[in-house]
Amino acid sequence: MRIAGLQKLTLLDYPGITACTVFTAGCNFRCPFCQNGSLVRPGEAEEACTGDELLAFLKKRAGLLDGVCFSGGEPLLQPDLAEWMARAKALGYRVKLDTNGSFPGRLRALVERGLVDYVAMDVKNSPEKYAETAGLRLLDLAAVRESAAYLLSRPVEYEFRTTVVREFHEREDFLAISRWIRGAERYFLQGFVDSGDLLRSGLHACTPEEMRGFLAAAREGIPAAQLRGIE
Repeated sequence: MRIAGLQKLTLLDYPGITACTVFTAGCNFRCPFCQNGSLVRPGEAEEACTGDELLAFLKKRAGLLDGVCFSGGEPLLQPDLAEWMARAKALGYRVKLDTNGSFPGRLRALVERGLVDYVAMDVKNSPEKYAETAGLRLLDLAAVRESAAYLLSRPVEYEFRTTVVREFHEREDFLAISRWIRGAERYFLQGFVDSGDLLRSGLHACTPEEMRGFLAAAREGIPAAQLRGIE
């Protein structure tokens, strides 16, 4: 597994769980607003630690931390992700996966093996604007739709989330999303933050008032929708 970052303590990444976050290198999307741009640019992601170092850390923190989040990048690109999840589970950790939803078969396999306790899947935008928002010229949305449908069947705890960027999102997009993932148990609209490590400059967050308007639109089909990180 290509480990491009390790956050040794997070109280935010895994809801209700004290966890660490392992950031994997590489992604098949090129979202302009990605906060971890250096993780997805080919050849730019540096190794933050070795597998042996990660395993030693997890053994040392077992019983002190409750969870491990695998994020990225896109973790499902890692061929040995299942092995690392199994190691974390064997040490008593709960495991969370962050994914863009483009590998439904791999997602399903991990869940069915009992290796994942919680999945957070990004919903980038309305279907009509998905490719542009993902930074791609073309995108077959079938795989993303399959992953979303699978999570909606509730095989595991999950959430959907959208990072809201003024240049990419408007009210009609959240109406479309609310029809797409209607009835989702958890859906969060989170404000864009310029991390300084973006794939494109000149992007902006929406105001709290705008975010509340988008939330109202999302709640037409997803009554449980919430804002995250917005006062």
